[in-house]
Amino acid sequence: MDTCEEPPIVSLVPTYPHTKDPQAKMSAQESCLSLIKYFLFVFNLFFFVLGGLIFCFGTWILIDKTSFVSFVGLSFVPLQTWSKVLAVSGVLTMALALLGCVGALKELRCLLGLYFGMLLLLFATQITLGILISTQRVLLERRVQELVLRTIQSYRTNPDETAAEESWDYVQFQLRCCGWQSPRDWNKAQMLKANESAELFVPCSCYNSTATNDSAGFDKLFFSQLSRLGPRSKLKQTAEICALPAKAHIYREGCAQSLQKWLHNNIISIVGICLGVGLLELGFMTLSIFLCRNLDHVYDRLARYR
Repeated sequence: MDTCEEPPIVSLVPTYPHTKDPQAKMSAQESCLSLIKYFLFVFNLFFFVLGGLIFCFGTWILIDKTSFVSFVGLSFVPLQTWSKVLAVSGVLTMALALLGCVGALKELRCLLGLYFGMLLLLFATQITLGILISTQRVLLERRVQELVLRTIQSYRTNPDETAAEESWDYVQFQLRCCGWQSPRDWNKAQMLKANESAELFVPCSCYNSTATNDSAGFDKLFFSQLSRLGPRSKLKQTAEICALPAKAHIYREGCAQSLQKWLHNNIISIVGICLGVGLLELGFMTLSIFLCRNLDHVYDRLARYR
């Protein structure tokens, strides 16, 4: 007896072999969120450690000034002001990184939202400062000039407040310049005027050691080993102020010109650093807000399939 085989059933609904299981798709999204979470955690942990190092460094400068001066080798490093700036910057960096670490690791939307808000505020502040600097450049240069000339005029008149003077000494030493426009700006410094003559004196930070091929000349000035520098470098010591005649080996260029040259030579590096920091902040903001908005949505759908 012959048996009739039934023809195969053909489905009219097309099937696609690449169609994924919804649960597998959700697992992929969960893996992506986990990757973002640990990425945020690791990078914020790095910035937390970096902020801690900055805070410890600023605290060390503030507490142990003598050791830091001997380590750096300069006696006019502006310590009080910059140590506080470093300490505050370290605390802020640690606080912001801690929000990112805890918010990402514990998947707390409130902390991730606060982290995003602080980054957005920081980014907006940087953009605003950049716009103000570019649009108000002439006014900013005038204000800086007034501040510098005021600092020069009141140089060492108040022994308890020397942060501005030390900062300006450091600028002159690093930029290899003297005064704002020229060394003649130090004519306005009352503490550097010689009573016995009309000779102009300038701070030792104006000393040009390269002009005499004497790399140790600057240290000799501060340690009062002045006899080796020759008769042209006789110093005038008034209230522990290190000063030398303007006719000695000093920088003849003003710091305004040196600062313009420095900005012109380093403008690409400055713009690159600013863009890098801005892109880094934008990346962290994007990841944090993406993680914050998709945590509950993905896990709710996973709970339905399970």
